[in-house]
Amino acid sequence: MRDRTDWIVTLTEDQVDEIEIAARRFLSAGGDPGEIKAEEFPLPRLSGHLAQLPKTLLHGRGFEVARGLRVAGCEQRLAATIFCGIGAHLGKARSQNAQGHVLGHVRDLGASPDDPNSRIYQTRARQTFHTDSADVVGLLCLREAREGGDSLLVSAEAIYNRMLAERPDLLALLFGPIATDRRGEVPEGMKPYTEIPPLSWHEGHLTVYYQRQYIDSATRFPDAMRLTPEHVEALDMFDRLAND
Repeated sequence: MRDRTDWIVTLTEDQVDEIEIAARRFLSAGGDPGEIKAEEFPLPRLSGHLAQLPKTLLHGRGFEVARGLRVAGCEQRLAATIFCGIGAHLGKARSQNAQGHVLGHVRDLGASPDDPNSRIYQTRARQTFHTDSADVVGLLCLREAREGGDSLLVSAEAIYNRMLAERPDLLALLFGPIATDRRGEVPEGMKPYTEIPPLSWHEGHLTVYYQRQYIDSATRFPDAMRLTPEHVEALDMFDRLAND
């Protein structure tokens, strides 16, 4: 992918104008960005590309970078509407936390990464490779970080294939349940952790639910299942390959 550029889409001025007009019209009508629907955010110049993009994201290369949006210095609610409006053409928004927020801000709120109830994106700590619980995830950069802030991607299928070839015994363990910390966001009547396989198959496709930091912090609960040395070796190999 480093030698390819087909995953970069530079929006035209007409397309950017169209997006901004749709966003301002939606806000002027009193709409809530978190509840926006595709039909409320018409993008005729982009509709053809957006119609085929889910196939690219779910069954093709898995990602795309769009450049050219005029969001630097943009009022936050307008930027949120632009982000959610484009996303509405790709699927249905779902909440990202216990508060029901469909849009979260990746910024340092002074939280400690050592606090088991904090979310890593609210701290200055480096995010490890992880997945979010959605089919498609979007990020919108409003301003460049003073330091760091790079987004990194890795192919879960590539990791799977390496582990299958080199250590199928460890790979098999990742298809079994492993305790994962809910980080204080506990639904009523549920345990403060969930036991879910990091890897599973769904309709012939590999699916991944993985956040190593949350797996490690789940060990604070005495009734959570314990990681065996083999589990730790499997998780370490998964992380090593992700960072390779």
